Amino acid sequence: MNKAVYTALASIGLAQFLKIPIKKIKTGKWDWGTFVETGGMPSSHSAGVASLATYVALKRGVSTIDFALSTVFGLIVMYDAQGIRRQTGELTLKVNQLDENIERLSGDQDKHFHDKKEQKLKEMLGHQPQEVLGGALFGLLTGTIGYLLTKKE
Repeated sequence: MNKAVYTALASIGLAQFLKIPIKKIKTGKWDWGTFVETGGMPSSHSAGVASLATYVALKRGVSTIDFALSTVFGLIVMYDAQGIRRQTGELTLKVNQLDENIERLSGDQDKHFHDKKEQKLKEMLGHQPQEVLGGALFGLLTGTIGYLLTKKE
């Protein structure tokens, strides 16, 4: 692997780790499982692609094909993270509520059948725009630091 890939992967890992204390601040509880979850602040997808594009820009220059590829790829990933994947997550919320809504509409007493389901669909799939922006800014920072740390080599 090359240094740009190491920088991008480190950015993804660090962004995932940052979600843990951010969630603690929001909820008051430590949730180490957050490290392997999708969604949340900052977007690790955005951090990874932004750090890669930043590293490439500093190493090769903004007029190179390398930078163009990493930037366009990054923009597509960030658009997908906050657009399509977020919409899928919101649709999943509705599907998970469907059983309860059907019970209410039919006039039946809530038998809590939906509460006993063993597995619900995953609801946190995508990102809010501010989470994507947070990840992109974090990626700019980590991409710059990654470049500066490997500049002499």
